[in-house]
Amino acid sequence: MWLRVEELRVGLGCMRLDEERGAATIAAALAAGVTVFDTARAYPGNEELLARSLAGQGRARVITKGGMARPDGRWVPDGRARAIRADCEASRAALGDVPIDLYLLHAPDPRVSWSTSVRALLALREDGLVPRVGLSNVNRRQLDEALALGPVDAVEVALGPFDHGALRGGVVERCVELGIPVIAHSVLGGPKKGGRLRQHERLGAIARKHGVGPAEIALAATLVLDPLVVALAGAGRPETAAGAAAAARLVLDEEDRAALAEVLAPVSIAAPRPSAAGEVVLVMGLQGAGKSEAAAAWALRGYRRLNRDASGGSMSALHRRLDELLAAGERRIVLDNTYVTRAMRRAALEVAGRHGVAVRGLWLDVPLAAAQVNTVLRMLATHGRLLEPEELDGKTPDALGPSAHHRTLRTLEPPEADEGFAALEWVPFQRRPMPGAPARFIALDLLLDDDDRLRPGAAQLVAGETPAFGFGWRPGRAALPALGGLVAARHCPHPGGPPRCWCRPPLPGLLLAIAAERGIDLAHSSVLGASPAHRAMADALGAAYR
Repeated sequence: MWLRVEELRVGLGCMRLDEERGAATIAAALAAGVTVFDTARAYPGNEELLARSLAGQGRARVITKGGMARPDGRWVPDGRARAIRADCEASRAALGDVPIDLYLLHAPDPRVSWSTSVRALLALREDGLVPRVGLSNVNRRQLDEALALGPVDAVEVALGPFDHGALRGGVVERCVELGIPVIAHSVLGGPKKGGRLRQHERLGAIARKHGVGPAEIALAATLVLDPLVVALAGAGRPETAAGAAAAARLVLDEEDRAALAEVLAPVSIAAPRPSAAGEVVLVMGLQGAGKSEAAAAWALRGYRRLNRDASGGSMSALHRRLDELLAAGERRIVLDNTYVTRAMRRAALEVAGRHGVAVRGLWLDVPLAAAQVNTVLRMLATHGRLLEPEELDGKTPDALGPSAHHRTLRTLEPPEADEGFAALEWVPFQRRPMPGAPARFIALDLLLDDDDRLRPGAAQLVAGETPAFGFGWRPGRAALPALGGLVAARHCPHPGGPPRCWCRPPLPGLLLAIAAERGIDLAHSSVLGASPAHRAMADALGAAYR
């Protein structure tokens, strides 16, 4: 097993180490008994710093991670097999004589098949590049799918007083069940939540009792969860590293443990009573899956609707409102929010369970392409046009950008019966008909050359009794030349790179905007294209492609 009984269960998270104090911080951690050091290829210069600082320290063990790119300082997962292997080889070279003890896949890449990334990770161990491999920042579904391909030696997740997702989502539960060590990162909240630690009354009270700081108690609270848990302290100063190591030696009494369990561990789900006690309905699915319409149907049956987009605020505030309504005696409530992870659903299930109310789950099983179509239709219905990239702030469902669905897919976990639902229904996708007349859509690549001159034969492509419309991507073009025979032409003028608009193929915005303006029935229309992106547009809209 990766976890050694004789070691401290607190390691040093090295992401924030700098050249000025990094070596001294690592030395202080070693002197305090820390043996585990966590870094990543994506932390610039970090592995090299560890290599210099840990040279000759035979008891030090290095965890590093690969499969993450940093273009322009952004965090972009890269789960391609060749990228994972290249990162591993680069880490081995950077660390030099300091061996890699555990190699982790930094995060799932939604653009790459998860099985492809996991197999590439497992191959590193099989080929002898590293002795042990594990996963980082995964949900329960991703963990189970990876375990079906081969054993993993450890799992690293955000876990601490301000990060309950891995607990509520069942990742820690699954690891403990299978004897897989859990490495907890961001225990102290990270840069965004660190200030909350100093203001936490419960942690502060226990810290004063033991004569330590709240950071040490937060680390100790995480270790109390299970002997398989190792906590990483993101220290940037020698004194902080030494204090973090001391947390592993704190002796907590039963009163401390009970108080910390309330801070960290999720409330257990009470057994629901599917009777006259009532029912809470969770309508779940991707953005654009049709949750609002489904919830409206339940509202007509007398259920009170709770929706974060309608009321504003956070999901935690929404669940507090659910708690208030159930406590006041309401027993028929429908919630239509994304709820794409076990952790998010667990919070609602806990609230209903405390009041003895059963929860029915409705999962709207909508493909990504159909969800994107619905999102654009909602935008057109609200604004009458496609919004520009700078207008896509994501604050409302009618102003979502194309990256919103991909962010959701990174953590998507379709619901399962073992989560505590009294009933769970999967609602299959049905394409919504768009009344209107048929039309032909012709890719501009077939009509214009790179200099926007008509290609030979363009007139023949346009000719026909059914109205023809042009569409395509012409970056930087403010306008298009006259195209004889076309009723109209629309183009995407936005630059390349990650899509920030809905009008660049294969996204469906251009065709949907034309159809909405002209009253076109896309299901009985055809697309004449020149690339796989054009075929993808046609398939998403139910149009014929040639």
